[in-house]
Parts: sequence; structure tokens; C-alpha cells
Amino acid sequence: MKTLSRREEQILLAVWALKEDAYLVSIKKYLSTVMKQNWTVGAIHKPLRILEKAGYVDASIGEATAKRGGRSKKIYSLTKKGIMLLEEYRKINETLWSSFPGMETR
Repeated sequence: MKTLSRREEQILLAVWALKEDAYLVSIKKYLSTVMKQNWTVGAIHKPLRILEKAGYVDASIGEATAKRGGRSKKIYSLTKKGIMLLEEYRKINETLWSSFPGMETR
């Protein structure tokens, strides 16, 4: 199993949550809102490239729109490998958090 940084894990979770709307700016907005801190595009773009190269996310080019000045969006989605990795990380996190006081009943 690949070791993910916390940031990579958060980006994968954002891609999962956003589904077909997972492009760079929407991922930035989502994480900034959820984390209650401003994420930069660069803090997301580099890990996304690494995750794509590792086979955890796929990218496809959406249609160009007038709203974007005729430019296309690069839409990200989790691969089966990415989903399996997140499932494994969830199990690990649940195990680690289970020893935290008050967490064993959840």
C-alpha cells in the first residue's frame, strides 16, 4: 500500500465528494470550506499530478465553455485503485481513532 500524505488523502476525499464536478478550482473551494482555511491552487495541483501518475485518479477534459473564455476544465475522478486505497486508509484511521477516549462506541 502506498503511503499517502494527509493532504493527498484530503484531496482524494474531495474528488470523491465532488464527483463529476471535481476540477481544480472546485476542489480548492471545497477543501477551503471544509478545512476552514484557504488552500492554494498549487497546494492541490502538484499532489493531484502525483496521484494521477500513481493511478489513483483519472483526468478527463470537459467541454469548453464561454464562461471560462472558451477553455476546458480538467475533471478528476477516482480510479478503482484510488477507491480501494481510501477504503484501506479509512480502516486504518478507524483503528487508530478507536483508542481515543469516547471514540470506541462510534
